Amino acid sequence: MERGTSTYRAAVALLLGGLLITGCGASGDGAHSSADRGVAGNGGPAGGKQPPAPGQREGAAVEERDEAGQESAAPDYLSTFALDVDTASYGYARRTLGDGRLPDAGTVRPEEFVNSFRQGYEQPEGNGFSVHVDGARPGAGASDWSLLRVGLATRAEAKTGERPPAALTFVVDISGSMAEPGRLDLAKTSLGILADELRDDDSVSLVTFSDEAETLLPMTRLQGNRTKVRDAIDEMEPTDSTNLGAGIEQGYREAAAGHRKGANNRVVLLSDALANTGETEADAILERIGDAREEYGITLFGVGVGSDYGDELMERLTNKGDGNTTYISDEDQARKVFVDQLPAHVELRARDAKAQVEFDRKNVKQFKLIGYEDRKVADDDFRDDSVDGGEVGPGHTVTALYAVRLREGASGRVATATVRWLDPKTRKAHEESGSVDTGAVDGRLWDGAGARLQVTAVAAYFADTLRGGDLPGTPSLGELASRARKLAVSTEDGSVEKLATAIEQADRLRNGAGSERPGSSGEGELD
Repeated sequence: MERGTSTYRAAVALLLGGLLITGCGASGDGAHSSADRGVAGNGGPAGGKQPPAPGQREGAAVEERDEAGQESAAPDYLSTFALDVDTASYGYARRTLGDGRLPDAGTVRPEEFVNSFRQGYEQPEGNGFSVHVDGARPGAGASDWSLLRVGLATRAEAKTGERPPAALTFVVDISGSMAEPGRLDLAKTSLGILADELRDDDSVSLVTFSDEAETLLPMTRLQGNRTKVRDAIDEMEPTDSTNLGAGIEQGYREAAAGHRKGANNRVVLLSDALANTGETEADAILERIGDAREEYGITLFGVGVGSDYGDELMERLTNKGDGNTTYISDEDQARKVFVDQLPAHVELRARDAKAQVEFDRKNVKQFKLIGYEDRKVADDDFRDDSVDGGEVGPGHTVTALYAVRLREGASGRVATATVRWLDPKTRKAHEESGSVDTGAVDGRLWDGAGARLQVTAVAAYFADTLRGGDLPGTPSLGELASRARKLAVSTEDGSVEKLATAIEQADRLRNGAGSERPGSSGEGELD
């Protein structure tokens, strides 16, 4: 798209000042309610929780008076987090295990393991979310604990042609580290696959970076130019060091210059994220980036490659910029991301999406959100639409698992889950809710619950074990692998078979070592 000189210079000036990178459930088995409230203000969260008092542990509720009139900290029964559709942590863990190494605990994020698998939630009729809440008891020494699953889903595109056109700026790492097989060669294969999959009315630009950044292709419509695009992709060869900051800055400059009104404008970063030249820290890079999202609506999609991968840097960049990440290690995964999941990665169903789960203190003694540590949101900020949430595309599912300890004799409502999001076009706020009762979380998890809930549990327990967690009722790696093998057969799902293989590899690397899963005392949210 052509732009006037003054407009172009203004965009460049804005972006040189810095770059802000921007980046899926049916009714529960218990009681269910939903509301499209259309509220667009700064209301309080469900339950009217007030800010924590100074000195309390994180997540504690306001102080209350006991019978003697003394102030005491009441347990917190709200859990709030930004939605996350990333899957890079699981993909990189599989790659690392396949290379004969255990993944570093800091790179293991349970929510990304869980969100890597199909859930089978019912999709909503409109452009919002469906909400599904269920659960089961894992047993195995944790008889008073249940796993609670909160599942959210967006409607998939019926046909690729129904989506708006896309304007994609590819920012590709061609540094020396990308010469390793499975890095730049895979990035080029991925871009070739995508160039074939995109429509004639889509546009692409191509920026490469090593010690410096270079534009190989300005924003170009695909119609009549596919050969030109392929030639630019083929031209890429590995060179020197990794100046990630320069690549991102140049990429957003091109994305702003080629911005198309009414299109899905997105930057796609393909890199091993091993920055070693120029600005190498996420905060320093972000300080140099202007507000491209607010001005142009440009979002980010990070695609990680390589056996040595800068997971933390990529995660920080995309989290702070409302983006999402995935990881690819072979052509099959590249085809899944750039063909099967293409609409979900180039279009948005929801902006600044958050979830809040309110537990009934009469029935719930303790609870723990599994994962989402870097996506937590203050409870009071749930309905503050100026507070950042997550971006979700069509056909995405988001699953959050909780370990929940019920009180003795518990009966009735366990929890109500509410998702809040902004319409990408109108910025109008919407909400949808679902609830679950004790009867819907009281069945047996293993050999009793649905296969998809069991797969979700296996993935979560596997991730928690890899990072040294202490979830009640966690089976050994050997037992998890055996259950995954059986589930792969019953679901006829190749991804579950690969999960079983990854667990077996981890079990061998650990020589079958396990750890005890201690119980806990107290009430409310567990750290």
